[in-house]
Amino acid sequence: MLYREVGQYKTTYEADHAIFPLLQDRIGIAVILAIAFLFVPFTASDFVVNSMLIPILIFALAAIGLNLLTGYAGLISLGTGGFMGVGAYGCYKLATAFPQVNILVPILLSGFFSAAVGVVFGLPSLRIKGFYLAVATLASQFFLSWCFVRVPWLVNYNVSGAIEVPTRTFFGIPITGPNATATTRYLVVLAVVVAMTWLASNLVHGRIGRMWMAVRDMDIAAELIGIRLYRTKLLAFAVSSFYAGVAGAMLVFLWLGASEADSFDINASFLVLFMVIIGGLGSLLGSYLGSVLILGLPIVLRTLPGSLGVPLNSATVEHLQFMIVGALIILFLIVEPNGLARLWQIGKQKLRVWPFPY
Repeated sequence: MLYREVGQYKTTYEADHAIFPLLQDRIGIAVILAIAFLFVPFTASDFVVNSMLIPILIFALAAIGLNLLTGYAGLISLGTGGFMGVGAYGCYKLATAFPQVNILVPILLSGFFSAAVGVVFGLPSLRIKGFYLAVATLASQFFLSWCFVRVPWLVNYNVSGAIEVPTRTFFGIPITGPNATATTRYLVVLAVVVAMTWLASNLVHGRIGRMWMAVRDMDIAAELIGIRLYRTKLLAFAVSSFYAGVAGAMLVFLWLGASEADSFDINASFLVLFMVIIGGLGSLLGSYLGSVLILGLPIVLRTLPGSLGVPLNSATVEHLQFMIVGALIILFLIVEPNGLARLWQIGKQKLRVWPFPY
């Protein structure tokens, strides 16, 4: 066995590799959070905050929810957009029914409405799985989309049929509505996403996460060792839907400002699914990477060709986006099923081993 006395290496090389990421990763996360909370609000323009940072964070949270269900519990869902819509409409009903309550409370409580609906539509997972479960969750997406259009009570019988976000303040500072600044909304979204990511990390590294992964790897063996499949699967649907509901509420109240049922159609479900596939199944980091790639790609396609003297119209950009995303999905499914998160891990290992090749 090889021993080293350089830097952090104090025992065997294998043992050091198991310990090494702890300090470096924590320092890296601390630096990223410091930049996000202290540097970005004072340097980023309103365009960057509104068009990039806020949607990336919101959809990363929705992707984390789907990743908990699909990547960790092994259950396929094509109804994420519908569950996001439940959270958005639930938040709207709570915000209008209790206008004196801080808006953050309805945003978080809306996740419980979505979790309840997710459990109902997750009941088929007790008997079916794989392709058939995907079809069942797809049916939930269509049913929820129909409800968003055909049930006027959800929008308080608004003639336009849209959610209109009221102005709400926090210690006198508007955080929703037309008077809320982009920086304020960004900080609120960032705080919620960071807190819920920390919660998800604790879940997947604890007893619940181990149960989900056992069910994902071999549900029959998991049941034989004492794991209750029904409860574990329904818990995965509930937690996943909770995250999607909070993301949907923030999508409307802290980004769009107003929304119709089309914001939560099947395209939203596929968008989040593509983020998980490209970012990496079973990885919280992959949810962020997938969100950055999917949502950042259109902006790059609009700005980069123009800077090179080859301007593209919006229709061409949209077509190129579909082509590139489709090609990336096929590429990752064939070459690296674990997505960008696995490539990031490989890169870290290469950089870690490079100074000490022997």
